[in-house]
Amino acid sequence: MPTRSSRLATFFLTIALVAGPPAVAFTEAATSPATATNRYGLPDFAQLVDQVGPAVVNIAVVQKVARAENGISPDDPFYDFLRRFGVPVPGMPGGPRGGGNQINRGIGSGFIVSPDGYILTNAHVVDGAAEVTVRLTDKREFKAKVIGTDKRTDVALLKVEANGLPTVRIGEAEQARVGEWVVAVGSPFGFDNTVTAGIISAKARRLPDETYVPFIQTDVAINPGNSGGPLFNLGGEVIGINSQIYSRSGGFMGISFAIPIDVAMKVKDQLQRHGKVERGRLGISIQGLDKELAQSFGLEEAGGALVASVEPGSPADKAGIKAGDVILAVNGSKVEESTDLPRIIGDMRPGSTARLQVWRDRKNRDMPVVLGAQQAEEAANKEAPRGDPQTTGKLGIAGRSLTAQEARQLGVAGGLLVEEAGGPAAKAGVRTGDVILAINNQPVTGVDQFRSLLAQAGNRFAILVQRGESRLYVPIRLN
Repeated sequence: MPTRSSRLATFFLTIALVAGPPAVAFTEAATSPATATNRYGLPDFAQLVDQVGPAVVNIAVVQKVARAENGISPDDPFYDFLRRFGVPVPGMPGGPRGGGNQINRGIGSGFIVSPDGYILTNAHVVDGAAEVTVRLTDKREFKAKVIGTDKRTDVALLKVEANGLPTVRIGEAEQARVGEWVVAVGSPFGFDNTVTAGIISAKARRLPDETYVPFIQTDVAINPGNSGGPLFNLGGEVIGINSQIYSRSGGFMGISFAIPIDVAMKVKDQLQRHGKVERGRLGISIQGLDKELAQSFGLEEAGGALVASVEPGSPADKAGIKAGDVILAVNGSKVEESTDLPRIIGDMRPGSTARLQVWRDRKNRDMPVVLGAQQAEEAANKEAPRGDPQTTGKLGIAGRSLTAQEARQLGVAGGLLVEEAGGPAAKAGVRTGDVILAINNQPVTGVDQFRSLLAQAGNRFAILVQRGESRLYVPIRLN
């Protein structure tokens, strides 16, 4: 039985129904500034809603999913049971016809960005769609073509064959401020043309597994059926695409997330030109720096992206980037947080040159890197066999040297496998099963060398740890 806290999760907003009629839609648009105040001094959204409504569309999706023989395979034990007792089973002589396609239907929202019929929505709204129908507020319907989708940002571009369509006006998400009023118009749970309003709660929110989207967080009531619809400022400009909610129940609980419109428009331009999105790639894994870790590298401020590992043969490797480097800026733009780096590099074209400001050995270096093309990542979990632990002293851990086979599997020359973690190491976040690869960027090949490096490290240092398929630096503070 999951606990209450374990049920807290991020939900996409599209509702999909199996073999049934659509139940939820979404509507919205924008075309000019207009929000007055009423006699009580509060915002009056009526004029804004009148202006933005025509450019927001409902999107109905049909998916055809292959269906098994009534869900019963001949290899299923129940298949033989039913056959013995004479129960008709699809696929048996005299049994009903089975197989075929199962029809799933879903509804989301979108908004028109050009008079000739280009429409933005969420990628998850049209994922796997066999048929997409767009309906305007004047009841006109069009069959839409999916020009392209980008799952990394959850943005999709559609096209309908029409001209002279109403369009939204695109705003600037960067100019939006926390505390500002924002408005959504849609069809949550199937209630058409529902208007909801709230404020921007935060900007540049990073969600788990999201590295390309600095989400706008709002308290606007967004529910299933609002997916892909626009988020408006009080000038009637789109500043975001409503995409996700954070909820225990699947319904609105005061936290909603929108994709900034500048991110969406960059994706739209690439999808329109190429049908896909190309992103630059360095070929490194990174982590953030807190104050303790920054000080261990000789940095006065906790900023930038710490390089935890470099993929052999990658653009970063060819340029001389090493684990332990801290990337402080790209082409003169400061990397405030480690999560800024994937977005900055991803916005650059493969083959272009990124000039990195790198902190190494307590000095700044300028290092140009010719970027590669982003590709799908692969992950595999490896388990190392346990051996006889050997204590390593003041850190509070017990471990053993990696075997030659284990080192080959990890692609390293050697390391220390942590068998037990306690004391300062456990307090710093070291776990059983971690592999310690370096102390202050000095490689660890075994227990004896680890002890020697530890004796020279003083009371504040950083260790490089391999954890599963990831590498990270852990700052250690003794005493």
